[in-house]
Amino acid sequence: MNFLAHLHLASLANSSLLGNILADFVRGNPETHWQPDVVSGIYLHRRIDVLTDNLPEVRTARALFRPDTRRVAPITLDVMWDHFISRHWQQLSAQQSLADFVRQARAEIVPALPGTPPSFIQLNNAMWSEHWLERYRDMDFIARALNGMASRRPRLAALSDSWQDLDNHYSELEHLFWDFYPQMMARAGKQQL
Repeated sequence: MNFLAHLHLASLANSSLLGNILADFVRGNPETHWQPDVVSGIYLHRRIDVLTDNLPEVRTARALFRPDTRRVAPITLDVMWDHFISRHWQQLSAQQSLADFVRQARAEIVPALPGTPPSFIQLNNAMWSEHWLERYRDMDFIARALNGMASRRPRLAALSDSWQDLDNHYSELEHLFWDFYPQMMARAGKQQL
């Protein structure tokens, strides 16, 4: 799962939005550095990642990637799941528009940024000012995001080629998303993640 998915599931689980997107920037035991609600969010993020990575639908999705891009498939799929959430937001959360959700998430997270890692602050500055969460619905933006990650981390260069796997298997991936994501939402709402 990527930023939008983690924020969405965290909101359904009444968990710290900050903790849920900060988690990838925290190594080891977070309890010595963060408030209990943030720690709880970090742990929820970690559980979601483990659960999602082991879902049969996600394993099937990874198998759709070519051998040259299969190593980066988990990263590519995380971004793609956000594409489907953004694209189908009204079906997933009819009670609140995506724009309102993003405003609410930003209002909760941005004031808490001081004291977080500088790289996390930079990411947030870009994510909110460039409207990533809303723009995920556009496949051109997904391609640019993958190319950007590939250019910043040479060992992930295959990310730029992985867009082709998404394009080649778009309908299968969308079907797999609908097979697992509503179940994740239901589990979040019942505090079962």
